[in-house]
Amino acid sequence: MNPNLQHLFAVAQKPERRIIGLMSGTSLDGLDVALCRFSGHGMATKVQVERFATVPYAAEVKEQVREVFAKSHIDFELLCVLNPWVALLQADMVLACLREWNIAPTEVDCIASHGQTVFHAPRSQQVRAGFPNATLQIGDGDHMAVRTGILTLSDFRQKHVAAGGEGAPLAVYGDYLLFSKAGQDRILLNMGGIANFTFLPGSLALDAIFSTDVGPGNTLLDAFTQRHFPSKSYDENGALASQGQASEPLLQALLAHPFFAAEFPKTTGPELFSPAYVEQAQQRSNTTALPPTDLLATLTQFTAAGIVQAVHRCFAAGTAPAVAIYASGGGMHNALLMSILQKQLPMCTFHTTADLGIHPDAKEAVLFATLANESIAGDPAAFGQGRAGIPAVSMGKISFAH
Repeated sequence: MNPNLQHLFAVAQKPERRIIGLMSGTSLDGLDVALCRFSGHGMATKVQVERFATVPYAAEVKEQVREVFAKSHIDFELLCVLNPWVALLQADMVLACLREWNIAPTEVDCIASHGQTVFHAPRSQQVRAGFPNATLQIGDGDHMAVRTGILTLSDFRQKHVAAGGEGAPLAVYGDYLLFSKAGQDRILLNMGGIANFTFLPGSLALDAIFSTDVGPGNTLLDAFTQRHFPSKSYDENGALASQGQASEPLLQALLAHPFFAAEFPKTTGPELFSPAYVEQAQQRSNTTALPPTDLLATLTQFTAAGIVQAVHRCFAAGTAPAVAIYASGGGMHNALLMSILQKQLPMCTFHTTADLGIHPDAKEAVLFATLANESIAGDPAAFGQGRAGIPAVSMGKISFAH
């Protein structure tokens, strides 16, 4: 047998596996690196996060990726060279973390690398009739594996698309395995560049579990903070937005997109919710002269509105949502955004995933490590149970280190 296959088989048979989960989101803050120890699989999965770090990206990295990110016209040669360049950059970050943690690469069983999304194109947002759902992440798994010497699983979203999904959100798989609890309705809310959540009913009814994008998270807030306040990369704690007054005409124009009325599950990205989308809404609502702080206040309300509308849709019409919401992602740190959510969802209780044993900043990286654990040692039948938008598949392409 090929030694690489022997190694893969040995990892699959181990009672415990050490897996590094990597996540780099659309906000381009940096690379989340979570070293996890797994035992079991499926509903018997147990995970302990041994180490976690967010390694920030240098300005050059952000500039290079933004040249090809969410744009319909790009330098194709740059995209080609960025694919291995991002992988090698992230591989070196992983090796630096391992050195800091005094852990040898040989002590890690595999890496689960999400890569860097550069374009997301579900059919619902395409202008090209007849084409399938599509998504593209760069950061080649082979380069990651060879550079680190560690077995690597990558490109998770393609199998989801191939099996009939939209490639996002994938959180439902890990949320279902790690965070379901009988007797408590839960929403696992992630507010990254795009806001998404997983609904986990306390009944544990498989046909009621789903995950969906609900609208923009931080992507528009970050973009307009950087435009109007160049010394800042984001609106820390919502401090700038707190100085402004939200514009109701602009808010209603922003909410007028058919995405918000579309059925669950659905996906979106910065390709739709872009600065151009906001500028068009300002023109329609005659709000082009808004002061920057008023614009940020409105965009904060816009993010909250997408989340609140979606939470209400999880329950019968006229019923006040009463659910435990566990937040993660950068938006969790925005005090203004969180206060708006709590005010508009008074029957809900708000927590972070720290209350479930997973640091909220590490959650997305842990979820991709969970996908890798399932691909190596699990059973794809544990996923999805055939629900629309949640295909029952294993995800991740395997790259051997040698």
